[in-house]
Amino acid sequence: MRLIPAIDIIEGKCVRLTKGDYSTKKIYNENPSEVAKEFENAGMEYLHLVDLDGAKSNHIVNHRVLEQITSRTSLRVDFGGGLKSAGDLKTAFECGANRITAGSIAVENPETVLEWLAEYGAEKIILGADAANRKISTRGWMQNSSIDVVQFIGQYEQNGIKYVICTDIGRDGMLQGVATDLYRDILSATSVNLIASGGVSSIDDLTELKITGCEGVIIGKALYEGRIKIDELYKLKD
Repeated sequence: MRLIPAIDIIEGKCVRLTKGDYSTKKIYNENPSEVAKEFENAGMEYLHLVDLDGAKSNHIVNHRVLEQITSRTSLRVDFGGGLKSAGDLKTAFECGANRITAGSIAVENPETVLEWLAEYGAEKIILGADAANRKISTRGWMQNSSIDVVQFIGQYEQNGIKYVICTDIGRDGMLQGVATDLYRDILSATSVNLIASGGVSSIDDLTELKITGCEGVIIGKALYEGRIKIDELYKLKD
């Protein structure tokens, strides 16, 4: 199981939110590339980078942060937040993203995402499936829908998606454990490479996700709050 530390960006700074609520913003570092370098120095290979300004603005905003990180580290970065157009995608890849995450646009304009899949291939496009009470949410988690997350993922799998990041919004930033039942349901209904996100609070959560069959896990607040030490991740990775 891939271990993927996360960096969320607002106004060029490394922050974390609780349940996606922008009013709960907590700044952890003014220099995200410095944080990324620490992850790399600790033996990490991957990074989940989210442009929260982009998610609200509906276009890429913090691409310079992405460029700084990819030019100063060898981390393989998946980048998301506000990617709505071919231009946004081009910018993200030119700034060094290894993969991009299609979130809100996958709900609002699936034809565009299918075009991206055809152009870039399934190894480059991750489906972002963010859910509150198992229903898809969009626009930086500010808009809810009636779309069932398991069905949503299944439909995209039929159209070629291989990688999915599924965030349980109610658990995000809460440090109260992961949505194992949800992930188990997704994996029993599909064959996607599932990356879990939200609620990780301990090494035990990571072990649980690995047993469940997740291909990867994104770790955010637990690292920043010291619930999990980066050297513990390195040992677990080995």
